[in-house]
Amino acid sequence: MHKNKLVVVGVGHVGSYVLADAMKLRLFAEIATIDILKDVAHGEALDQAHATALTYMSNVDVHAGDYADCADADVIIIAAGPSVLKDDKNPNAIPDRASLTGKNAAVIREVMAEIIKYTKEAIIILITNPLDTVTYIAASEFDYPEGRIFGTGTMLDSARLRKVISQQYGVDPKSVTGYMMGEHGFTAFPVVSRLAINGIRYDEFGTYFPEVETLDPEAIGAAVVKSAYDVLNGKGWTNAGVAQSAITLAQAVLLDEKSVHPVCTILRGQYGHDGDVALSMPCLIGRNGVEKQFGVALDEWETAKLNASIDYIQLAMKDAKTGPFND
Repeated sequence: MHKNKLVVVGVGHVGSYVLADAMKLRLFAEIATIDILKDVAHGEALDQAHATALTYMSNVDVHAGDYADCADADVIIIAAGPSVLKDDKNPNAIPDRASLTGKNAAVIREVMAEIIKYTKEAIIILITNPLDTVTYIAASEFDYPEGRIFGTGTMLDSARLRKVISQQYGVDPKSVTGYMMGEHGFTAFPVVSRLAINGIRYDEFGTYFPEVETLDPEAIGAAVVKSAYDVLNGKGWTNAGVAQSAITLAQAVLLDEKSVHPVCTILRGQYGHDGDVALSMPCLIGRNGVEKQFGVALDEWETAKLNASIDYIQLAMKDAKTGPFND
C-alpha cells in the first residue's frame, strides 16, 4: 500500500522548521531526514518522534535516513547549504543572498547527484539560496522531468507584500490579493497592476481609502524587502515563513490542489526568455509539480523591474557557471 513519504535534505534552522511543519500537516506517513551532519539528522528526527508520542501524530514514521530514502519519496524538500545570517557588527545590514552562490551551487550539485541515483519521479521543492540560481542548476543540469523541480520562489515575499498592504490599509491580510515576481531577493517586485483588496484594484485605493497615503510601487517593494531583514536582524536568521511556503507547496502536490503560487521555475518562452533563467511567476501546482506557468501581462514599470531582476539573476548564474553561461 502506498504511503505518502517526504524527505527533508538539510535540517538546520530552515530544514528543522520544515520537518516540524510537515509533522503537523498529517499528510505524510513517513518522513526521512538527511544532513551532512548525521547526528543532527538523527537528533532532529528523534526529537520529532518524541513530540509525536505526546499528540495525535504518533503514527508518523520519522527517522534519519540517507539518499536511498529518495527512491520511494513523493516529495523532497531541499534546505541544504548555508543561509545568510545576521551581521552582529552591523544590526541594519542587508546581506545579499547572491553572496552564497559559489558555496551553494556546489552544494546543490552534490545533493542532486545523489538524488538522481535513486529517483527522477519525486517532486523536488527547493529552499536553498540564492534560490533562482540553485533552481536553475537543479532543473537544467540533471535531466530531471520538466516541472518536477521548482523553488519556493516569491511565495514568502508575496505573503510579506500582503502583510505590508494589510497593515497600511487596516484590513485582514486574507483580503489582500497580490504577489511579487522576479528574484527571491533584492530585485523582487510587486505586480501592482494585479494588486487588490477584495477586488478593489491598486489604482482605486485612493478612492476607497482616502484617509490612507497610497504607497507607490517602489515604496511597496522596498517595504517588502525591508520586512525580510527585520526578521533576519532581529533573530539572526529566517525560517518560519519559508518553511511554511515549502509545506504549503508539498500539500498542493500531495492533494493535487491545482493551486496557483508564485514559484521559481525556468522560463519557457515567457517574457522573451527560453531556458536561460529561472525566476518566480504564478504557476499551477498539482500532483505533477508545476503543471502550468502563467506569464501574466505586465505594465511598463513592472516590465522594467522584471528585466532588471533577470539581469541580476543572470549575474549570479554566471558566477555559478551554469547552463548557457558556462565559460
